Amino acid sequence: MVEGMDSRSVVLYPVASEKVLRLMEMENKLVFVVAKTADKRTISKAVEDLYDVRVAKLNVVNAAKGLKKAYVQLAPEYSAEEIATRLGVL
Repeated sequence: MVEGMDSRSVVLYPVASEKVLRLMEMENKLVFVVAKTADKRTISKAVEDLYDVRVAKLNVVNAAKGLKKAYVQLAPEYSAEEIATRLGVL
């Protein structure tokens, strides 16, 4: 991890939108807004630590308004919808 950053300071909050709901259902993905300084390895480790899941794939996008979003595909044995329900997104 980036020095001085714990998992909670890397993963800021989940994103909830119609597109994200479709990604959860079709591709087993979750979307988070993450710290601008976090890299893929740091984000992956933070998601695995915080939500007790295994990350299969991770894409990072610098979005509008200066936000950095992480599209996290979970391993098949984990359900994105279940995690989203725990987070209060669904």
